[in-house]
Amino acid sequence: MVHPAEADTRPAHSPASPKLFLETYRWMLLARTAEEKIANLYRSGKIVGGVFLGKGQEALSASLGVHLKPGDIFAPLIRDQAGRMAFGESLLDYIRTYMGSRLGPMQGRDGNIHRGRPREGMLAMISHLGAMVPTVAGALMARRFKGIKGCVGATCIGDGGTSTGAFHEGLNLAAVERLPLVVVVANNQYAYSTPNSRQFACSDLVQRAVGYGVEGHSVDGTDLADCLSVLGHAVERARSGHGPQLVVASLLRLAGHGEHDDAHYIDPQLRKAAVGRDCLRLAEDEILKRQWAAPAEVEAWHTAAQSQVEDAVASTLREPLPDPGEETWQALSTPHLNEG
Repeated sequence: MVHPAEADTRPAHSPASPKLFLETYRWMLLARTAEEKIANLYRSGKIVGGVFLGKGQEALSASLGVHLKPGDIFAPLIRDQAGRMAFGESLLDYIRTYMGSRLGPMQGRDGNIHRGRPREGMLAMISHLGAMVPTVAGALMARRFKGIKGCVGATCIGDGGTSTGAFHEGLNLAAVERLPLVVVVANNQYAYSTPNSRQFACSDLVQRAVGYGVEGHSVDGTDLADCLSVLGHAVERARSGHGPQLVVASLLRLAGHGEHDDAHYIDPQLRKAAVGRDCLRLAEDEILKRQWAAPAEVEAWHTAAQSQVEDAVASTLREPLPDPGEETWQALSTPHLNEG
């Protein structure tokens, strides 16, 4: 019998429509533009805390976001701004959180990426790598107990995070319970500065799917069309009752671990290899090659994204910061405890 993780299901994948390709590209572009602005603000001393960019991973992240639906659960990681936006996070939520606005989803209590809107299915990230896998699995179990059907839970992780105990425990639970969980692994070749060769002994992380008894999929994380096809297929498999899906993407982080890191440890040959291609540039080239948009139209999208970001920053700069003398500092979900 062919194990699900060994079956070659790639021929069954449907190619993305031009409309979906263009929609996803524009989420990628907005995320890249917004992150470049935040990086500039950080370097000029206007951002407190860490800044982590998803440069090079936007195709993978956005492709997951566009395939999720209202009612689904999404637990993004630090390089998933494109996926966050595609799933529904506003540009203002992003800018407000980094700039500490009192009007942001965290009300100025967190300076970078621990933001979310759980009631809308967007979970706030836990920094401990691997932790979001059991968290989403637990949320899916809760949905099951409530009799809620048809939803999918998705989370992302890096190659290094697959070596954590939480990753193992969460994926093992999801496999045993046949939960509709999609775990997307961005294998960007380094766990911070530790290369793949010092992280795992298998030749490809997708081989781990066999051990957990889940379906495994490989994808070229630099290729938007491939990401849309594979992620769409994985999400649909989970939604239709086929249990957890492990998607492993090959790509390269095109920036440091954070803006504090110059990434000097990355092998220069990887930057020149196919894995080091810029997914945003490749997607744009594909759009022009297939004449899905004229060069002037693509340029207008760049201008519009820049304008959106600048407007969001300008608006946020006029907003109040939290006042320590007035804040209750209670959990955001329990304001009723102070009533009466």
